[in-house]
Parts: sequence; C-alpha cells; structure tokens
Amino acid sequence: MDTVKIGKFLSELRRGRRLTQEQLGERLGTSNKTISRWENGNYMPPVEMLMELSTFFGVSINEILSGQRLEDSEAQSAAEENLKSVLEESSFSLEDRKNYFTKKWKKEHWFSFVFPTLIALAVIIVAAALNKPIWVGLGCLIPVPARIIAYNKMMSYVEYKTFDVENKLKKS
Repeated sequence: MDTVKIGKFLSELRRGRRLTQEQLGERLGTSNKTISRWENGNYMPPVEMLMELSTFFGVSINEILSGQRLEDSEAQSAAEENLKSVLEESSFSLEDRKNYFTKKWKKEHWFSFVFPTLIALAVIIVAAALNKPIWVGLGCLIPVPARIIAYNKMMSYVEYKTFDVENKLKKS
C-alpha cells in the first residue's frame, strides 16, 4: 500500500472541495496536523476515518486505499489487494478506537457539559442576590449529577461504537 499515493489522493479530494486541512479536520473531528500527516503519507487514516472520508468525498474506501479513482474492472482486483494490505499493516488499536469515539461524542455533545454549568451559575447568582445560602450550596451541586449522566451516556456510546456492537448483532 502506497501511503504517499493515498495522501496525494486525499489532498486532491480535499482541494476539489475547496477545503483547508483545518476545515477538513474540524468536519472529521481531528486536527489539521493529522490531515497533513495523512496527505504527506506519514500516517494512514484509521479505519473509522476511512469510512468518514469515503462518505464525505463520495468515493469508495477501495479508491482511497488505491490512491486513485477506479473503473469497475479495476475495482475487484484492487479491493482484494487493498484488503490484504490493510489487514497486514493495520495498527488501529482498541485504545485508538476508544479515543476517536470519545472525541467525536464530546464534539457532538459539548452542551451536555456546558448547559448544566450555566444553570448552576444562574442559580448561584440568583441565590446569592436573594441571600439564600442553602440555594447557593445546591447550585454548586447541580453540575455533579449532570456530569455523571453525560459521562455515562458518552461511555455507552464509546463502548457501543468501539466494539462495533451493531455489526456483531447483525451477524448473529
């Protein structure tokens, strides 16, 4: 698998959409440095990112791994070759998957952490203005259960996605 060729292809796709590396990184939930590393051929995008890139750019994962657009006649042989290469070279660990889905959930649900804090601040300010110390104390506690609930939701999502429960259920 030619990572430099793949990187050049990803760069062409990104430029075809008139996006900077930073803009693409924001849309995918990663940094512009990571995009740069992919495009320079220093790193391969992880499996989940290959799926995201495929969907985003409207190309097949096979085309990304080939580093070029493929005709139907080329697709079958390239698919077999790419699958073998990916299986041999894959370094996307369980920890990487967990970190990826954690970041993705936090990016999509940031309000789950911010909103309870804002409510708590409002309660504290109003209670302090009305000289109600018990309510000030209660206001300080509001973010605690909200944070626990948000964290549990996040970890459920991460576990579900990391272990690919959906596909395992379909197979059984």
